[in-house]
Amino acid sequence: MTEQHDVRPAPGALSRRRVFGLTGAGVALAGAATLSGCAPEGAPAAVADVVPFRGPRQAGIVTPAQDRLHFVALDVITSDRHALRDLLMRWTLAAERMTTGRETAPNGATGLGPLAPPSDTGEALGLPASQLTLTFGVGRGLFEKDGVDRFGLRDKMPPGLAPLPGFQQDNLDPTRSDGDLCIQACSNDPQVAVHAIRNLVRMGFGTTEVRWSQLGFGRTSSTSTSQATPRNLFGFKDGTNNLKAEQGPELDTHVWVAAGDGPDWLTGGSYLVARRISMHIEVWDRTSLAEQEDLIGRTKGEGAPLSGKAEFDLADLAAKGPDGKPLIAPDAHIRLASAEALGGVRILRRGYNFVDGSDGRGHLNAGLFFIAFVRDPHKQFVPMQRALSGQDRMMEYVQHTGSALFACPPGLAPDGHWATNLL
Repeated sequence: MTEQHDVRPAPGALSRRRVFGLTGAGVALAGAATLSGCAPEGAPAAVADVVPFRGPRQAGIVTPAQDRLHFVALDVITSDRHALRDLLMRWTLAAERMTTGRETAPNGATGLGPLAPPSDTGEALGLPASQLTLTFGVGRGLFEKDGVDRFGLRDKMPPGLAPLPGFQQDNLDPTRSDGDLCIQACSNDPQVAVHAIRNLVRMGFGTTEVRWSQLGFGRTSSTSTSQATPRNLFGFKDGTNNLKAEQGPELDTHVWVAAGDGPDWLTGGSYLVARRISMHIEVWDRTSLAEQEDLIGRTKGEGAPLSGKAEFDLADLAAKGPDGKPLIAPDAHIRLASAEALGGVRILRRGYNFVDGSDGRGHLNAGLFFIAFVRDPHKQFVPMQRALSGQDRMMEYVQHTGSALFACPPGLAPDGHWATNLL
């Protein structure tokens, strides 16, 4: 966890109107944490506000986490494979345009004239790209639903999309779970993220419909060594030991799907696990600082493990106090979630806080929208969540209310689209 970063566009950043002629397909990713940009033809090339859309990996996974999120899960409501493929191709083109600060189509919000509905809804006109990334994934329902091979894709279903098991204390709402497709929009401007999802959903009318969506703010994980650790709504730094974009070998081991792990179309991609976690923050707020720190296993101010002094000190799980008891309790969150306790298992976290009004009972409807990217959800997320749901004392203060699992293909070649190699 860390203090939030409200990243504002630099003076002179290109607006969505001014950046109309950008060409982003060939921009190269120069280093894991480098943000290269697009510029109008004939203009200087570097615009740090733009994250490259194409490359070996999808943006929005190891990209330094932006401050805002709009996540949507959709159901496919057509049985027409060609209509689905056409939508994914059109989505790709529109997504690429929006990540470079442009409208969804050349005729945009005003170009079709006064008698036609605009091809872009227009609420992002004048706003810069704000480091928008759009990450695409597919759920089990695209391959098989109710035993039916809907689009002739059953043989291409990756093994990692096997349903997640139930966990202790889950209270999952089916209207906030699952989905045939997902799109994760991350940006430093909430309006840019909302605009992107709104327009992609609009383009899908008749082919897809929204199953559920989630807004998030104040990222709860850092995905680059250039970022400070953010704080969650319990006030603690969250994800101190998260995998980072600069840890190439670790990402290959824990995040990226390797050849032989499943079907070829997913090689170089990753699995996305999403969990909506409600936090009983009013109860937490009446808990003593000492107990809060004991539950987490870290100090609230510095974020240091209770066995150390600084945030990034390695947690010594064997350390004991003068009374002979472990400094980090057996049921402390950081012990149970640690790679040491899980046989080396690690995940890449990319979660966000949320506050969705009130719950109708005098409490805030608030919590953590947990997102993790993993190479194999059943070997990584499942054992971690089993340990936490069964032993973590912090489970008294949280409840998992939504769950979904998606397979995210690798990045796009210059002529590729989200249906390439799948449809």
